Amino acid sequence: MKIEIRPIANQDDQDIAQIIRSVGAEFGAVGEGYGPSDPEVDAMSKNFSAENRSIYLVATMNGKLVGGCGIASFAGSEEICELKKLFLLTESRGHGIGQKLVRDCLDFASKSNYTSCYLDTLSGMKAAIKMYEKFGFQHLTAPRPETEHNSCDVWMIKELTKSE
Repeated sequence: MKIEIRPIANQDDQDIAQIIRSVGAEFGAVGEGYGPSDPEVDAMSKNFSAENRSIYLVATMNGKLVGGCGIASFAGSEEICELKKLFLLTESRGHGIGQKLVRDCLDFASKSNYTSCYLDTLSGMKAAIKMYEKFGFQHLTAPRPETEHNSCDVWMIKELTKSE
């Protein structure tokens, strides 16, 4: 099995939008207040760029796009970034792809001088939550007030260390 992680390209936009929406629906993340409904989903490659301290990485398995994950400034903050839109197709789960995506995103965040990383998710995404905990994300008792995803029910934050 050949797994590749790379920055998103224009030609990936339609496929990743489909993945984000279908996996979101699988976990009940449909409608206002959930990531799959964000306007950026239809043009991920245009909404994430090094110039605005953001990146969206996609994963392919044997040449097929199977998911992605990104980092972007949280609500325009200079210090806080957000881990965004980690969605993987069923057949790609359990192969370490999510871990690799998160690790690469957190490395980018540290190199971009963010001091902490926020995320919100759903309690039904148990495997993802377990993975976030292993990366050192701590649970919050409430969402940060700036969040757009007010339908999520799990909120986490991680302090970042500067990269060498």
